[in-house]
Amino acid sequence: MARPKRKVNPILPVAAPAEPVQRIYQVGGYVRLSMEDSGKPGTDTMETQRELIENYIESQPDMRLFDLYCDNGRTGTNFDRPEFERMMEDVRSRKVDCIVVKDLSRFGRNYRETGNYLEGIFPLLGIRFIAVNDHFDTLTAERTQDGYIVPLKNIMNAVYSKDISRKILPALTTKRQNGEFIGSWAAYGYQKCADDCHRIEPDEETAPVVRDMFQWRLSGLSYQNIARKLNERGIPAPARYLYLKGCTKSESYANSIWTVEAVKKILNNEVYLGHMVQGRKRSGFSEGKKPYRVPESEWIIVRNTHEPLIDEDTFRAVQRMAKEANSAYQERLGRHDGLGTIPNILRGLVYCADCKKTMTRYKNVTNKGRNLFYNYICRTHASNPASCPKKNLHERELKEILWDTLRREIALAENLDKLARQYSQSAKAVSQEAAVKREITTVKQSLERAKMLYDSLYQNYADKLMTEREYTEMKERYRSDMERAQACLETLEQQQKDARRQTVENPWLTACGQYRQETELTEAMAHALIERVEVDAENHVSITLRYRDEYRALLQLLETEREAVSA
Repeated sequence: MARPKRKVNPILPVAAPAEPVQRIYQVGGYVRLSMEDSGKPGTDTMETQRELIENYIESQPDMRLFDLYCDNGRTGTNFDRPEFERMMEDVRSRKVDCIVVKDLSRFGRNYRETGNYLEGIFPLLGIRFIAVNDHFDTLTAERTQDGYIVPLKNIMNAVYSKDISRKILPALTTKRQNGEFIGSWAAYGYQKCADDCHRIEPDEETAPVVRDMFQWRLSGLSYQNIARKLNERGIPAPARYLYLKGCTKSESYANSIWTVEAVKKILNNEVYLGHMVQGRKRSGFSEGKKPYRVPESEWIIVRNTHEPLIDEDTFRAVQRMAKEANSAYQERLGRHDGLGTIPNILRGLVYCADCKKTMTRYKNVTNKGRNLFYNYICRTHASNPASCPKKNLHERELKEILWDTLRREIALAENLDKLARQYSQSAKAVSQEAAVKREITTVKQSLERAKMLYDSLYQNYADKLMTEREYTEMKERYRSDMERAQACLETLEQQQKDARRQTVENPWLTACGQYRQETELTEAMAHALIERVEVDAENHVSITLRYRDEYRALLQLLETEREAVSA
């Protein structure tokens, strides 16, 4: 009987490659505990998740823990989470190149958004993703034509989340209707009772502050003057008070001050009459929506649930003052309706150089109501003059400065665009681009060959045309070939992309080119070309333009080419 021919894919005799240096991944461990999980017996805790992730990383020789990111009390139905955002910032800055979670549900329960990260964002950023208990690792996971084989589990997580939502929300509504407090922190002036977290009682430190605020308002002090008075006395604002008490560790709360908005919020809150007011905001939990305000008619108000800080007469008198002040304000605005309004084309771009907060655009009417103009002022100074120097810059003056700067920027871009196009058509540039294209073609061919050989291995093994040892060795060989070819291809394609972005496809040139025909500053131009504007106490303006890195790269390239030609 004739012996069957072996259809073994040949391994070409090549020199043994040098031992590759093992890659060490910088790992971000992500931990999440949701609201519905909190307090359940036998459920996940932040500590157990941390321990599992740390133990897993320690057991992997190619991993080093960079940092742990822990979102406590955050829903998995969306990715609007502070620690998740911090982790993604480290990912984008190349500090983290691998993410490890306990399981997929800890990462997220919205299967569409989760899939977008696994299939789109992480591969684009070169991020390895591991769900320990699901035995899922993007480095080794099997893929179909449509992606990783995990969508079903993500769908189940989404279904579970919706089920939890249907169960938990009615329970919370019942608690609210019974007058039970279910928030994380009591309103300023109150604290949770030590023996019952669903009840609140006056806070000895802050309750007197609330009473003073109502009396100051009755005496005629404006909201702004009340805020100033509190800041001058060194009384911590509500957010800062929570930080000092250890209720939150968020650094964004550490330096908060009293503002007009904070004063208004307290002086308009019926909780100080002894009534429990809840349900002002609503979140589409299962859909992952951000909280949104609901009409006052839908608030859940239960009367006489706790000790009041303010009597009814005082509270109503303050509300009448607020209503009268608002009516007077609307009347003043109505007097000048004929002047119209000037659109705020710099919204979100202008900042105080000292406190780094956005400046307020303030409307002014002069010359007996015949002239309308706007100034930019510092909100921090308005609330607490001692905390930040005064700024007051006329909008017209600021626009003139910005327009003059951008006009020069656009003119410079037009000149450099001509030079960039000349360089891209030079023999040197054309030759370099052609060489990279040839290399890309060669590497793609090598990659396709390696993939073809790899894909045929199993069938040869199944047909018993090779031993298990041969199968394993050749599989590893072809896998290594594919990884090297893929890495080389990505490098070459990035070189090709970078070369184009340096010259005719330079984002700075493209952005500036859109506005060559403009004769004045426009909103689109401002937001396309300006990243940030800062104003100091002397009304000096500092402008941070977009695409500075791209501009410098182009300038360096052209300067290098000029020196080479002149040499």
